[in-house]
Amino acid sequence: MTLLPPRHPVLELHGIRQTYGSGDTAVHALRGIDLTVDRGEYLAIMGPSGSGKSTLMNLLGCLDMASSGTCVLEGHDVASLDERALARVRGRRIGFVFQSFNLIPRMSALANVELPMVYGRVRRAERRQRAEAALDLVGLADRAGHLPNALSGGQQQRVAIARALVTDPAILLADEPTGNLDSASTEDVLEILDRLSGEGRTIVVITHEDAVGARAGRVVHIRDGMLVSDVRGRGAVAAEPAGSAR
Repeated sequence: MTLLPPRHPVLELHGIRQTYGSGDTAVHALRGIDLTVDRGEYLAIMGPSGSGKSTLMNLLGCLDMASSGTCVLEGHDVASLDERALARVRGRRIGFVFQSFNLIPRMSALANVELPMVYGRVRRAERRQRAEAALDLVGLADRAGHLPNALSGGQQQRVAIARALVTDPAILLADEPTGNLDSASTEDVLEILDRLSGEGRTIVVITHEDAVGARAGRVVHIRDGMLVSDVRGRGAVAAEPAGSAR
């Protein structure tokens, strides 16, 4: 599949609000988020605990629906999709990478990477070919038969990245992808994301680590459910403005 040039929107959020509960006990997790993610963009979303970044991640990944506002993925209003269509979007158009890897313990690295295609009813021979290519892409072709507990944390995360890429998704969402890794493994994972970005992949990383955010081409900060800064330029992590409004 040929990736389209950058600046072609993949995801657009308009006036997104997320409220849990009602009345005096209501929790306003997101308070009017406007955000566009262009095709080929490498975006980092940063913020302290409780800022709303995990809630935002769930909305970006179509894992939850907003209380109000519009979320448009590849030109389609997510709110107009039924559960079956949403499941197809999550399985085919969005690649997820989580802090805890989320690999199936009793399945080999290869079988874990094949899993999204099993659900997508891809033929066995094609599944195998694509999974092997994805593992090769992250430098783990020689670990295809290993179970997760025979792999290091960094290797497990690389398998998770291969699994996220194997459906050729429109966007790769990584939630604290280096949170459980040592410094060497963190660098390995970040180098893979750098390379994927250089190939034109659309990547959104949720992180609280400045060193991770600095690898992105654009960094937005979220605080108290609102975007408080949006800075473009690789290698720079913008500080949040002092005295951000609640």
